[in-house]
Amino acid sequence: MGNAIARLNDFGQSPWYDNLTRPLVTQGGLQQLVDDDGIRGVTSNPTIFEKAMAGGEGYDDQLRELAGEPIETVYWQLVERDIGHAADVLRPTYDRLHGADGYVSVEVSPELAHDTARTITDAAALHARLGRPNVMIKIPGTQAGLPAVTATIAAGINVNVTLIFSIDRHREVIEAYLAGLDQLAADGGDLSSVASVASFFVSRVDTETDKRLPEGHALRGKVAVANARLAYRLFDEQFAGPRWEALAARGARKQRPLWASTSTKNPAYSDTLYVDDLVGSDTVNTLAQASIDALRDHGDPQPDTLRSDVDGAAQVLADLAAAGVDYADLTATLEREGVDSFARSFHDCLASLEKRRAEITA
Repeated sequence: MGNAIARLNDFGQSPWYDNLTRPLVTQGGLQQLVDDDGIRGVTSNPTIFEKAMAGGEGYDDQLRELAGEPIETVYWQLVERDIGHAADVLRPTYDRLHGADGYVSVEVSPELAHDTARTITDAAALHARLGRPNVMIKIPGTQAGLPAVTATIAAGINVNVTLIFSIDRHREVIEAYLAGLDQLAADGGDLSSVASVASFFVSRVDTETDKRLPEGHALRGKVAVANARLAYRLFDEQFAGPRWEALAARGARKQRPLWASTSTKNPAYSDTLYVDDLVGSDTVNTLAQASIDALRDHGDPQPDTLRSDVDGAAQVLADLAAAGVDYADLTATLEREGVDSFARSFHDCLASLEKRRAEITA
């Protein structure tokens, strides 16, 4: 049967690792994931960095070097070194696949989620400092983030649009990407040199929905997969037709849906639920260590499950409304909480770094 994770590549889905620490890169763990499991990318976010840096391993020497710097400068120096090293490990994958994969994602400051102009400026600066073609800049898919996505794509910079929860917002994210490609094309840019993913969050949808449904309700544990399948149907619809064909003829790449938050939170559900039911071509699934362990142990993914019973997925959302759960409020709540969570992690990380630097420089 072969490695269940690596088999996802055979089905057109790229497995990315949803974690990044300095020892993972420096001690060969990331290279082993690439070699043994077919991992083709890495994602990071402020929560991931907060956990990694709070642990301290591998960061003390650089903290000493930066003893006199403002702590936010220190954070970005540490982040950029980790991202750069990970991108270098994945560069052979990027080169082998001619830019179709092999990316590492890093997020602009979570404090900018509602600031379009600063997001555009910071995305360009972060891209320039990293100086690697296989880095994606993460921009939240908030209302303020959408024009920043367009401007950043138009500048020829790879973008991972994050914190997408609703179908309508996914539609707006796709339009923001296409508008950026239109502008890049009008400016005579190379469309084949830019790539993007749309990070559609999954398990958090079930977690929030289950809170709003009574115990034992038939829709519990069903909404997240249905939501993702409808997002994939939208992807199929939007990346077709004359507008897309004209862009594709100039080398444009599809903005792949990336299934984020795919670890199972509820122990009553299968620990591979958000992998098994979300396999499809031109997609990415970001796997945390728990999902990787589960897939290695008993995973058996099958091809094209995203296109299974899409009409049934639409019915699930219709039934959700009939059950009194407001989908718009549900997804808006998740977006707001996602932005707030990343901001808290960012500030917690700065506090952890300040404390650790004081300890080792005392």
